[in-house]
Amino acid sequence: MPRLRPSAPAALLACGALLAPAVSRAQPVLRAAHDHGAAPLSTAGLRGKIAELFIFGPGQDPLFLAGSAGSTNPASVQAHGTHFIPSAAASNGSIIGFIGQALGTSVASIPIGATTSGETFRFEGGVPVSTATSAGPIFAERAQTLGRGRVLAGVNRSSFNFSTIRGVPLRDVQVTFTHENTNAAGCAAENGGQDCAQYGVPVLENEVMQVSLDLDIDVAVTSFYVTYGITDRVDFGVAVPVLQNSFRGTSSAQILPFGGGNAVHFFAGTPQNPVLQASRTTTGRAFGIGDVAARLKVNAASGPRTGVAFLLDARFPTGEVENLMGTGEFVGRGMAIVSSRFGNFSPHANAGYLYRADRELATDAVLATLGFDQLLGKGVTMAADVLSELQVGSNRLELPRTVQFDAPFRRTVDPTNIPEMRDDVVNGSFGFKFTGASRVTAIANALFPLNDGGLRSRTTFTFGVEYSF
Repeated sequence: MPRLRPSAPAALLACGALLAPAVSRAQPVLRAAHDHGAAPLSTAGLRGKIAELFIFGPGQDPLFLAGSAGSTNPASVQAHGTHFIPSAAASNGSIIGFIGQALGTSVASIPIGATTSGETFRFEGGVPVSTATSAGPIFAERAQTLGRGRVLAGVNRSSFNFSTIRGVPLRDVQVTFTHENTNAAGCAAENGGQDCAQYGVPVLENEVMQVSLDLDIDVAVTSFYVTYGITDRVDFGVAVPVLQNSFRGTSSAQILPFGGGNAVHFFAGTPQNPVLQASRTTTGRAFGIGDVAARLKVNAASGPRTGVAFLLDARFPTGEVENLMGTGEFVGRGMAIVSSRFGNFSPHANAGYLYRADRELATDAVLATLGFDQLLGKGVTMAADVLSELQVGSNRLELPRTVQFDAPFRRTVDPTNIPEMRDDVVNGSFGFKFTGASRVTAIANALFPLNDGGLRSRTTFTFGVEYSF
């Protein structure tokens, strides 16, 4: 069983290691120190709003106990107001980093739309020959390219509410913070000769603070994209997402005393009449450009029924990290595409690799998509896909470990109800395209999770319009 023994220096190092990269490369979110003249929590952006949920006193550090700060106790060599702050640095830092990174990655990975749509062509002796009967897939790719000089322009809007993180409802995220190990000079003498290196000596170290989080995160992404046929076999496209993010969070904290006598840890009141509960609500909104994408597709082979192509997709860190508009790092994607046509039925398969430049928190992924599009009638196409993003290697950002107490008896505390698991993402996609005589195509699609990995929405609805000429 892994054992966590908090100490102030280690906690400060953990705070710097976890929070600085997790929240912003430019500025720290937490300064968990016993020097309360230091700068308090930065509230820059929506990530700062998440961090604010752990502050239960104005202008103080996360988990600082204003009620206990002025009290003294003969059984302790320190005041008690700062005893949970090292836990905030380690555990809270992991939770904030995990939620923020999961959200930024999820927003930046939202599918934009296929690079080709509507009628496509191959050229035989300089004469264009149609290679598609349907309007094609919605989020997957087919091998056909637009053709020299042809253009596809479109806009779509995806709206969703994040509802779970690794299968745990965002309205019921539980976090338990543990007490600092106060193994200081004179501690053993003040506690009957007991070894204060043991976690749980003195007995007040067994007290914990439980925090329940209720998070409500809404995202709307409007993507503008255009693809141009450079040659008969090469397409180049650019996509610009514009995001509207809103966050509302509520935290409810409860200190659980251990043993009898007067209280030593409390938010307000007195040791004889303590306030052991506190809550905090924060809200925030943000609007801006997300991570801009550039896409290049090359058709390697094209026959009457089957085609093969390759796609390169680069997403640049143009979105503000602190407002959850993007990951803050370059992301690249390479895919091989195979598609066929059997009358009005067109199956396709995509396989590739996702590279993330962030080597501290994010992992690369293997990509695989399998699906089909079917022409149902004149101008009406049905598209269905299974899209997967399978994590490569182990999680870079680990959640807090189980805490083991040594005295007065051995027991363990789980720091959170978020499970330690792989963040594989598998989604189902189902939608329709409606193409009119004017080459305008309307799109309606639903994207829904097929597993629990990562930060997920129950359903992501997408509506859009495309025009090819």
